[in-house]
Amino acid sequence: MGPYCPFVGSDEIVVALRAAGCVFAEEETAVLIGSAGSAAELDALVAARVAGSPLEQLVGWVDFAGLRIAVGPGVFVPRRRTELLARQVIALRPAVVVELCCGVAAVAAAVAAALPEAEVHAADHSPEALVHARENLRPDRVHGGDLDAELPPDLRGRVDVVVANAPYVPTAAIGTMPPEARDHEPHEALDGGADGLDHHRRIGALAPRWLRPGGHLLIETSRGQAAGTAAAMVGFTTEVLRDEERDGTAVLGTLSGAGSPPPRSST
Repeated sequence: MGPYCPFVGSDEIVVALRAAGCVFAEEETAVLIGSAGSAAELDALVAARVAGSPLEQLVGWVDFAGLRIAVGPGVFVPRRRTELLARQVIALRPAVVVELCCGVAAVAAAVAAALPEAEVHAADHSPEALVHARENLRPDRVHGGDLDAELPPDLRGRVDVVVANAPYVPTAAIGTMPPEARDHEPHEALDGGADGLDHHRRIGALAPRWLRPGGHLLIETSRGQAAGTAAAMVGFTTEVLRDEERDGTAVLGTLSGAGSPPPRSST
């Protein structure tokens, strides 16, 4: 394809996006037009999208669980498959929730919107992501630091659900990811170590000190890694959840303890 020609009409944008490999060119065209304040701004957005920049980072938001979640350049963009985590947490009707490796806190924001009475916290170590997390969730409920390092101490032993979409791509597989991810999202937001499960093991080890007896740990994973994610949840009864429509997989663990309710599936 030759250089992008300046904006003439929506049909021309659709053609340009299709030529660049955008599968949902019509939908993306509508988003770009709706986000541009002028023809010149639209030209710049289309040119950047044709060059490979992620649509969501360009327009500053992503549709997640019916919410417009704020994102920006250099952050991990929440995927539709991760809505499985939000739906499952909401189904459990928790009073206290912590999202670890929250990124822009999409799951926490969806839970807080559905359960306004719940106390919902989120934590991540990325300053760039935390800027947007504080747009999507109450700023005083968003904490910096490695995993649980900066969570409020008074949460210990009273959390109903710890939820995480932690990085789980094996290091060697990052190079095979679509350019939008590998070239525009932080490497640390993708890299899960040699087998992709380094963060899952860390979260599995730390979660019990925050959860109440019978509390839940919910981690996104892949179909092929689900057994390894479950094995990382020592002391939990586990089950694998699937969302076939969005190709989402998660492992739900229930911490051993008196009065533990049976987990509810959300497939």
